[in-house]
Amino acid sequence: MSLLNGKRILLGVTGSIAAYKAGELVRGLRAAGAEVRVAMTRGATEFVAPLTFQALSGHPVHEELLDAGAEAGMGHIELARWADAILVAPASADFIARLVQGRADDLLAALCLASPVPLVLAPAMNTGMWQDPATQDNVRTLRTRGVLLFGPAEGEQACGDVGPGRMLEPDALVAQLGEIFQSGALAGRTVVVTAGPTREPLDPVRFLSNRSSGRMGFAVAQAAREAGAKVILVAGPVSLPTPERVERLDVETAAEMLSATIKATEGADILVATAAVSDYRPREVAADKIKKDAEELNLPLVRNPDVLAEVKQARPGLFCLGFAAETSRLEEHALAKLRAKGIEMIAANRVGPAAPEAGGTFDSEVAELTLYWEGQKEALPLAPKDRLARQLITSLAQCFEQWRAEPGAAGRRVVSLHATRKAGSGEGG
Repeated sequence: MSLLNGKRILLGVTGSIAAYKAGELVRGLRAAGAEVRVAMTRGATEFVAPLTFQALSGHPVHEELLDAGAEAGMGHIELARWADAILVAPASADFIARLVQGRADDLLAALCLASPVPLVLAPAMNTGMWQDPATQDNVRTLRTRGVLLFGPAEGEQACGDVGPGRMLEPDALVAQLGEIFQSGALAGRTVVVTAGPTREPLDPVRFLSNRSSGRMGFAVAQAAREAGAKVILVAGPVSLPTPERVERLDVETAAEMLSATIKATEGADILVATAAVSDYRPREVAADKIKKDAEELNLPLVRNPDVLAEVKQARPGLFCLGFAAETSRLEEHALAKLRAKGIEMIAANRVGPAAPEAGGTFDSEVAELTLYWEGQKEALPLAPKDRLARQLITSLAQCFEQWRAEPGAAGRRVVSLHATRKAGSGEGG
């Protein structure tokens, strides 16, 4: 499966003769499993009609910055939040210059400024324009800001000149774009992820459970695999496909999750415990279906094992990140769990009525997190869960390396894990 599978790619097309290749690029991105939206500059529409990209992408093409009909006039902000990455192909010399200046006088330039996701440019221009000192200065400036450049290639150009300036071919752009989602930050590491709910049987047909969908845990497993780790996913009962190249162990009860996680973490480096484990189970499981004969039904419950705390106790050398889903007093409860479980890091999120922006988080495709570790915290703002998972793994990897170098030092050093890059629940999501 391609690294672009399920990714949301915003393709920007600017005024260059190479715009005709962008149609094939849309097809290549979709073939790799990506969802594609297209934004065009006015100059680009002189080379290729927007209807072409609408037909190829399956979505309307975005052209105007101030469009009263698009998301109440704020469509550019919604589009900037939607994307996992922005690829401008072709990127003209003029567009590159306007990016350096921080211009936002058309839709595509505004999107590049407003979005926190990786920005990739595929330059396409005459050899003389590419080699001009002004363009080269602009390129160096953008690179210092974290903008990625793919190409240009060398060869014959539409004007007849030969040299650097050709846009890379669509298949090369698709391949290189996929690689930006594979950081290698956890290469050589083994990561165990617990995800989803547990079910505690009441009788042969009923059980106690919770509203966790497992989405966040599965996204974390995928992100850890993209970061180069060997990943073992211990999953409660959910209806989600197994991420590519991830080993999956299915469990149902809290006791089964504890047993499977203890075994899976033997020799592992990191545990990410996103699962929403049932706190209690029935003292006795009825052999037959419980009938509704009485007006009231009393169900004695006993406490389940604390999976994360018991795994940490059994594997003291394991770096553990727990999750805390809270309806109130987020920081207070998160820090209490961090200390009580003896773990290195915790990710906290609001759920239910406390998280209206995320639809309560349950079954939502978006969430926000706050990470806490020894004396430090970092906020990961509202984003799609797959993007949030990649940000979480980036922070986790850096904290893990500091912890390995000097156990306990990760929180004594003030670090800004996302300061040098463009930014880039318990679970219950």
